[in-house]
Amino acid sequence: MRRPEPRKNVLLINPWIYDFTAYDFWLKPLGLLYVASILREQAEVNLHFINCLDRFHPMLEIGPKSKADGRGHFLKEEVTKPEILKAVPRKYSRYGIPVSVFKKELERIPVPDLVLMTCTMTYWYPGVQLAVELVREIFGAAPIVLGGIYATLAEDHARQFSGADKIITGPAENKIIPLLREIWGDGSVREAEFPSFNDMPCPAFDLLNNKDSLPLLTSRGCPFTCAFCAGPLLYDRFEQRNPEDVVAEIADHAERFGTRHFAFYDDALLLKPESHIIPILEEVVRRKWPVSFHTPNGLHIREIDQDMAHLFRKADVRSLYLSQESTDRNVIREACPKVAQGDLGRAIGYLEKAGYRREDISVYLMAGLPNQDAASIRESVGDIRRLGAKPRMAYFSPIPGTRIWRELVDRGRLKKDADPLIQNKMAFPYIWADFSPEDFRDLQDLLNEQ
Repeated sequence: MRRPEPRKNVLLINPWIYDFTAYDFWLKPLGLLYVASILREQAEVNLHFINCLDRFHPMLEIGPKSKADGRGHFLKEEVTKPEILKAVPRKYSRYGIPVSVFKKELERIPVPDLVLMTCTMTYWYPGVQLAVELVREIFGAAPIVLGGIYATLAEDHARQFSGADKIITGPAENKIIPLLREIWGDGSVREAEFPSFNDMPCPAFDLLNNKDSLPLLTSRGCPFTCAFCAGPLLYDRFEQRNPEDVVAEIADHAERFGTRHFAFYDDALLLKPESHIIPILEEVVRRKWPVSFHTPNGLHIREIDQDMAHLFRKADVRSLYLSQESTDRNVIREACPKVAQGDLGRAIGYLEKAGYRREDISVYLMAGLPNQDAASIRESVGDIRRLGAKPRMAYFSPIPGTRIWRELVDRGRLKKDADPLIQNKMAFPYIWADFSPEDFRDLQDLLNEQ
């Protein structure tokens, strides 16, 4: 009779952010937590999790300052600014738990049979490098696997500079098991396939120290093809989960963890509303759960009609962020096909009639797109304020593989193999944008005006 394989120790790490600015906007390593759940189901493993962005870490001497809905500031420590970003007149910091706390975490866990890491922004990769360095320092040659958005969009850079042994690109659910069977042997992990997003287990949120607010992903991908967006590069199709499963997940987290705030991570939450978001929110209303919802990724304003607005209000969709990107007809035509003139005014009007205050509605605007001058952005800000809403600036980051990225490379504005640090959203006005740093400062002053 064959002996069962001993349990493997798996260390999951969500690294630090290295940036000029960072804020916990309901930020959780959702992909990594999905993989953790898959490993639990398909292998005999002990999971150990270090979240470098954990504002609630029990070893922190200073308690977290949070808003009631779960948002808050990360701890940070100023670090040396990379040479490539020297022109940016801002302090550069490492955001997250102190390095000393990370080392203590490493010292208290057994030697891992595998280390899994993720990284969200391509230009946050220094956090990966530091985490890899410290893992090597404590555990030596433990195999390290890196996935996530950085690994997917900057694969060559990740393979050459991250320090990881293996790189996973794209969705990991059908790649992690074959990889582990390769590393550990066929007897260590049970075979499994996940034909659709709906077939995956819920994320391993129990690994988090604080679960008062959690992300909720009800769909994956986006059918729109905005010129600046990496959505189609990360997921090659748009798929929505069954509403019943989403409702069951909300119920489980609310009852088991006491979660009261859910942040939708969807890129296209409102598409096909009759078969998706409407039944989800209607069931929340019917059950009278004491939960609230937030929309940090932005909502497609074209889908917001009178009935949708009233359903939002009944279901306590509390934080409304609308995706307008620009009110400039040229920008809309060239870069953002999901909006049309007049959509925003109608949506805000419906929301106001449903009981929302206009000043509590945020509207995302893009800044820094190629051929977008400062005057165009100022006009968009003015248009949003004339509607009574709050403009929120989303600074353009040239994401590898997007249409705008390819155009910039073809025009010689960016090098195809440039350091991902150059993609930092705060770098564009000082390095390659179509308007000056003075224009950028004026724009920030305009946004800060009451």
